[in-house]
Amino acid sequence: MDVNRLPKIGLPLILGIVILLIFLFKSTITIGSGEAGVLYKTFGGGVVTDEPPMGEGFHFVLPWNKVFIYEVRQQELSEKMLVLSSNGLEIGVDATAWHQPAYNKLGSLHREKGENYIDRVIRPAIRSAVRSVVGRYTPEQLYSSKRDAIQNEIQEETKKILDQQYVQLNEILVKDITLPKTIKTAIETKLRQEQESLEYEFRLEKAEKEAERQRIEAEGKANANRILNASLTDQIIREKGIQATLELSKSQNAKVIVIGSGKDGMPLILGNQ
Repeated sequence: MDVNRLPKIGLPLILGIVILLIFLFKSTITIGSGEAGVLYKTFGGGVVTDEPPMGEGFHFVLPWNKVFIYEVRQQELSEKMLVLSSNGLEIGVDATAWHQPAYNKLGSLHREKGENYIDRVIRPAIRSAVRSVVGRYTPEQLYSSKRDAIQNEIQEETKKILDQQYVQLNEILVKDITLPKTIKTAIETKLRQEQESLEYEFRLEKAEKEAERQRIEAEGKANANRILNASLTDQIIREKGIQATLELSKSQNAKVIVIGSGKDGMPLILGNQ
């Protein structure tokens, strides 16, 4: 064997192994937990949209193709903005959106919106919905009873926009609504006065009910006395008096001295034995 030929054979072999290693390195990709990949075929039509995205784990990819990795878990986006109420006052709104890409539409999202879809799509959609909804209400409604209704309306309008943009909206939370200080003070004063008025009306109503109860009770007693008086004839009274006198005469501590008072006078028992 000619030893002088070994370097000539070994060099191409080493070069081939290096090229193979580079090929293998460029042809593999690992997609992490909570992520998915969009395949871009350089010589095969660009972004793949008619197949599901590449899932978690290890994948072989031709070295001339590319994979764009997206987080597909739920994400949080907070927005603080100033918008106008129905009467033109500036209102501060602090809202949070929970969102994630529509998994099976990830290829279309990448092709049409790009990796910066949060700033291109989600943020403008939230701002548009908040402006639209808050503009329907007065500061008084925003401050008090309409908070839940406003949150639901913002979520519905934002979802309507994002459903067409390959984004899944899970929830909108309105964390705070800030009014101008003078308006807030005026609303609080008005609410306090309304509460005091309601308390005063309650006390009046309670007093009226108590007076009505006492009137009914007095009328009942008066009616009972009239019925009793109408039933007490002179003869009944005389019989009751005689019966009471007889019972009293049986007492161990009493001796009877009977006297009469007038024609129909009742007997009286006086003195001791």
